[in-house]
Amino acid sequence: MTNKFFQFLGIVKKSGNLIEGYNRCEDAIKRNKKIYLMILSEDLSPKSKKEFLRYCNDKNIPYIENYSKYDLGSSLGRAEINILAVIDKNMSDKLIECNVN
Repeated sequence: MTNKFFQFLGIVKKSGNLIEGYNRCEDAIKRNKKIYLMILSEDLSPKSKKEFLRYCNDKNIPYIENYSKYDLGSSLGRAEINILAVIDKNMSDKLIECNVN
């Protein structure tokens, strides 16, 4: 049920455990910040998608890529967002569970 996914994504943002946007996610990667889940929009450019998927595969980080940038953005109070990173293990597990159900 995607509604639960988007509701919980808003909670993750309010808790301060969400990194939003290409530049911030890239910076977190370069600083070796522990990331537990990457969320990539369907609208992400092929080059960017390849870069972040390579990082996820290298670090064994799960990722979700089945939502549009508009759906992700609206759940966070923005017009659109392409890349998100979750930095809390429990919250990432819950988002994965919500995404599957």
